Amino acid sequence: MAAPQLLERGPQFVGEIFGALGLSPRSVETYRERIMTKTGARNYVGLILYAVRKAIIRP
Repeated sequence: MAAPQLLERGPQFVGEIFGALGLSPRSVETYRERIMTKTGARNYVGLILYAVRKAIIRP
């Protein structure tokens, strides 16, 4: 499963993301924070809405 699909499942699945990608939990959080800054998302829901609008993930 790709990282965007794991992200849409919620913050509790961050462990699953870093396990699947071989990254540390802090790295995944840092990447998520940077993506939120670049997309202008204010929170986790905003990040998911951005991904849906850009067809990165499907609702």
